[in-house]
Amino acid sequence: MESTGKALKEALVSAQSEERLTIGVYESAMIMNDDPDSVSFCVLAVDEDFECDIALQIHFTLIQSFCFDNEISIVRVSNMQRLAQIVGDEAGQFKDAHCLLITNPTDGSWEDPSLEKLHLFCQESRGQNDWLPEVALFER
Repeated sequence: MESTGKALKEALVSAQSEERLTIGVYESAMIMNDDPDSVSFCVLAVDEDFECDIALQIHFTLIQSFCFDNEISIVRVSNMQRLAQIVGDEAGQFKDAHCLLITNPTDGSWEDPSLEKLHLFCQESRGQNDWLPEVALFER
Protein backbone atom coordinates (compact mmCIF):
# COMPACT_ATOMS: atom_id res chain seq x y z
CA MET A 1 0.00 0.00 0.00
CA GLU A 2 2.90 2.37 0.71
CA SER A 3 4.14 1.97 -2.87
CA THR A 4 0.69 2.94 -4.16
CA GLY A 5 0.77 6.09 -2.03
CA LYS A 6 4.22 6.89 -3.37
CA ALA A 7 3.01 6.33 -6.95
CA LEU A 8 0.06 8.68 -6.35
CA LYS A 9 2.37 11.36 -4.98
CA GLU A 10 4.72 11.03 -7.97
CA ALA A 11 1.83 11.12 -10.46
CA LEU A 12 0.33 14.23 -8.84
CA VAL A 13 3.66 16.07 -8.71
CA SER A 14 4.41 15.16 -12.32
CA ALA A 15 0.95 16.19 -13.54
CA GLN A 16 1.13 19.47 -11.66
CA SER A 17 4.55 20.34 -13.08
CA GLU A 18 3.21 19.67 -16.59
CA GLU A 19 -0.01 21.65 -15.90
CA ARG A 20 -2.20 18.55 -16.25
CA LEU A 21 -3.66 18.68 -12.74
CA THR A 22 -7.15 20.08 -12.13
CA ILE A 23 -8.09 20.86 -8.53
CA GLY A 24 -11.65 21.33 -7.31
CA VAL A 25 -15.01 19.59 -7.62
CA TYR A 26 -16.54 22.24 -9.89
CA GLU A 27 -13.41 22.58 -12.04
CA SER A 28 -13.18 18.80 -12.39
CA ALA A 29 -16.84 18.51 -13.33
CA MET A 30 -16.31 21.08 -16.09
CA ILE A 31 -13.37 19.13 -17.53
CA MET A 32 -15.31 15.86 -17.35
CA ASN A 33 -18.28 17.44 -19.10
CA ASP A 34 -16.28 19.24 -21.80
CA ASP A 35 -13.70 16.57 -22.63
CA PRO A 36 -14.08 13.28 -20.72
CA ASP A 37 -11.56 11.56 -23.00
CA SER A 38 -8.81 13.88 -21.72
CA VAL A 39 -9.17 12.60 -18.14
CA SER A 40 -6.74 9.90 -17.12
CA PHE A 41 -7.15 9.65 -13.35
CA CYS A 42 -9.36 10.97 -10.53
CA VAL A 43 -8.64 11.43 -6.83
CA LEU A 44 -11.43 12.06 -4.33
CA ALA A 45 -10.30 13.40 -0.96
CA VAL A 46 -12.42 13.14 2.15
CA ASP A 47 -11.94 15.03 5.39
CA GLU A 48 -13.67 15.31 8.74
CA ASP A 49 -16.43 17.48 7.23
CA PHE A 50 -17.34 14.93 4.55
CA GLU A 51 -19.93 13.05 6.64
CA CYS A 52 -21.80 16.30 7.39
CA ASP A 53 -21.65 17.77 3.89
CA ILE A 54 -24.56 16.31 1.89
CA ALA A 55 -23.78 18.42 -1.20
CA LEU A 56 -20.20 17.10 -1.27
CA GLN A 57 -21.46 13.52 -0.90
CA ILE A 58 -23.80 14.04 -3.87
CA HIS A 59 -20.97 15.51 -5.94
CA PHE A 60 -18.77 12.54 -5.06
CA THR A 61 -21.49 10.09 -6.09
CA LEU A 62 -21.91 11.84 -9.44
CA ILE A 63 -18.16 12.02 -10.07
CA GLN A 64 -17.75 8.34 -9.17
CA SER A 65 -20.56 7.38 -11.53
CA PHE A 66 -19.07 9.44 -14.32
CA CYS A 67 -15.65 7.87 -13.79
CA PHE A 68 -17.10 4.35 -13.79
CA ASP A 69 -19.14 5.04 -16.96
CA ASN A 70 -16.11 6.49 -18.76
CA GLU A 71 -13.57 3.93 -17.50
CA ILE A 72 -11.55 6.54 -15.61
CA SER A 73 -9.48 5.14 -12.76
CA ILE A 74 -10.47 6.64 -9.43
CA VAL A 75 -9.16 6.43 -5.86
CA ARG A 76 -10.02 7.94 -2.50
CA VAL A 77 -7.64 9.48 0.01
CA SER A 78 -8.47 10.46 3.57
CA ASN A 79 -5.46 12.62 4.44
CA MET A 80 -6.42 15.97 2.91
CA GLN A 81 -3.63 17.78 4.76
CA ARG A 82 -0.98 15.54 3.19
CA LEU A 83 -2.66 15.86 -0.20
CA ALA A 84 -2.52 19.66 0.14
CA GLN A 85 1.20 19.43 0.95
CA ILE A 86 1.81 17.34 -2.17
CA VAL A 87 0.06 19.77 -4.51
CA GLY A 88 1.58 22.78 -2.76
CA ASP A 89 -1.53 24.05 -1.01
CA GLU A 90 -0.16 24.48 2.51
CA ALA A 91 -1.43 28.09 2.49
CA GLY A 92 -4.94 26.91 1.64
CA GLN A 93 -5.27 28.80 -1.64
CA PHE A 94 -7.44 26.10 -3.22
CA LYS A 95 -11.02 26.55 -2.06
CA ASP A 96 -11.92 22.98 -2.84
CA ALA A 97 -9.30 20.27 -3.07
CA HIS A 98 -11.80 17.43 -2.63
CA CYS A 99 -11.41 16.33 -6.26
CA LEU A 100 -8.26 16.24 -8.36
CA LEU A 101 -8.03 15.16 -11.99
CA ILE A 102 -4.98 14.18 -13.95
CA THR A 103 -5.47 14.79 -17.65
CA ASN A 104 -3.66 13.24 -20.57
CA PRO A 105 -0.91 15.23 -22.28
CA THR A 106 -2.04 17.00 -25.42
CA ASP A 107 0.62 15.39 -27.61
CA GLY A 108 -0.29 11.85 -26.51
CA SER A 109 3.34 10.76 -26.47
CA TRP A 110 3.79 10.45 -22.74
CA GLU A 111 3.69 7.51 -20.37
CA ASP A 112 4.06 7.85 -16.63
CA PRO A 113 5.13 4.69 -14.76
CA SER A 114 3.55 6.00 -11.55
CA LEU A 115 0.23 6.52 -13.28
CA GLU A 116 0.45 3.08 -14.87
CA LYS A 117 1.02 1.59 -11.40
CA LEU A 118 -2.09 3.42 -10.16
CA HIS A 119 -4.19 2.19 -13.08
CA LEU A 120 -3.06 -1.37 -12.33
CA PHE A 121 -3.90 -0.90 -8.64
CA CYS A 122 -7.41 0.28 -9.58
CA GLN A 123 -7.88 -2.61 -12.00
CA GLU A 124 -6.83 -5.15 -9.35
CA SER A 125 -9.12 -3.50 -6.79
CA ARG A 126 -12.09 -3.67 -9.15
CA GLY A 127 -11.35 -7.38 -9.59
CA GLN A 128 -11.89 -7.70 -5.84
CA ASN A 129 -15.14 -5.65 -6.01
CA ASP A 130 -13.48 -2.58 -4.47
CA TRP A 131 -14.66 0.07 -6.90
CA LEU A 132 -13.29 3.03 -4.96
CA PRO A 133 -10.03 1.90 -3.37
CA GLU A 134 -8.38 4.04 -0.74
CA VAL A 135 -4.76 5.07 -1.07
CA ALA A 136 -2.81 6.02 2.04
CA LEU A 137 -0.65 9.10 1.76
CA PHE A 138 2.13 8.80 4.29
CA GLU A 139 3.93 11.74 5.84
CA ARG A 140 7.34 12.66 4.47
